[in-house]
Amino acid sequence: MNTYLNSKRLQIFAAGKRHLVSLTMLALALIAAGMLAGCETQVITPSEALKGQTGDLTATTNELMNLREGDVLKISFPGSPTLNTTQTVRRDGKITMQLVGEVNVMGMTPAALQQKLADLYAPQLSSKEVTVEVVSSSLTIYVTGMVLRPGKILSDHPISALEALMEAGGPDYTKADLKDVVVIRREGNVMKNYKLDLKAVLQGKQNEPFYLKPDDIVYVPERFSMF
Repeated sequence: MNTYLNSKRLQIFAAGKRHLVSLTMLALALIAAGMLAGCETQVITPSEALKGQTGDLTATTNELMNLREGDVLKISFPGSPTLNTTQTVRRDGKITMQLVGEVNVMGMTPAALQQKLADLYAPQLSSKEVTVEVVSSSLTIYVTGMVLRPGKILSDHPISALEALMEAGGPDYTKADLKDVVVIRREGNVMKNYKLDLKAVLQGKQNEPFYLKPDDIVYVPERFSMF
């Protein structure tokens, strides 16, 4: 009789455990679906993610030169030094210049702004020479998930997903799933997700870095384990 009861208890326990595992997997799936809701996920290989995105360091550097909020600009007029000024790009993307007032500079390159200012000041200047120098700038990246120090990272140079991960203290190797790291990026009005295999990068199986863009979010998921 005791043997029969013990057998039934083991069967009930096993069934309960299978049910618990199923519920856990369902909960994880629902959480993942909620996180990615409203986003377009690019299910592609790491090499495809790099191709045509930000693998070209020159293109990335040029894009990072686009002016944005918080950039400090030194603007010089060699022919009229009294107009020289240092301006910080405001939240609305504008700076205030003598004689011409507010100028929208958000998203422009320094060279494009030089030309714009030369045109605006043409009636007041005998020389159209204007120079724009970016004194300080920062690239904002966010790292979250299974890393030691999740949060915001500021960089003054192009930075790859792996470098951002290391800036965040590195992954939690006991929990992090480095094969399915996700970079969440806004492209126009669409949020896109790019999956990266950073484990392959760390193992030397990939050499070309995936460079990040301003306001990218790097998410390191937790490695799923049954036990």
